[in-house]
Amino acid sequence: MRRWPAFLVFSCVTGAAIADEVPDAVQACAVCHGMHGEGTAQGPMLAGLSADYISAQVALFNSRQRSNALMGPMAEAYASADLLQPAAAYYAAQGKLPTLQVRGQQPAASPAEKLYYQGDLSRDIPACFSCHGPSAVGAGPFPRLAGQQAAYLQAQLQAWRKGERGGDPEGMMGAIAKRLNDKDITALASYLAAIR
Repeated sequence: MRRWPAFLVFSCVTGAAIADEVPDAVQACAVCHGMHGEGTAQGPMLAGLSADYISAQVALFNSRQRSNALMGPMAEAYASADLLQPAAAYYAAQGKLPTLQVRGQQPAASPAEKLYYQGDLSRDIPACFSCHGPSAVGAGPFPRLAGQQAAYLQAQLQAWRKGERGGDPEGMMGAIAKRLNDKDITALASYLAAIR
């Protein structure tokens, strides 16, 4: 019998009822990530992230390359592919694509948009677009950033910059984040969160 962390059982019993259309494997996740992966104050948006990316992040929590007091026990509970695969597939199918904007389609309206689409060669910062794609929808091992909570994006960029987060392909995000200043991080987080 699977044993869920006590705080989640309590949250599930005392919180709002979770809709019937949400698969059983997702119900514990919905407490922090929302019924449709829209994200909450407790957890980031999962809607539209690829199933492979979600699975890879759970593996990173289980290997301790990522650390979070709430997510650590959850990742252990989802170590089984029988739970993880349906949950990851469900959340991947929830995302709606924003109207896609591609590089060069229109002039950058803000420094953050310019950094996203063009990078900053003087600081050896590649364009975020190169990995995260048009309108930050993500692809393959690179997550969707569009619509993610600004505070979460900012915290993750700070964690990479400080070397507190790993698991990114070839340490790429860690190296890039070290070249970003606080103003860049705040502006990028706000810009990406506003893409709907």
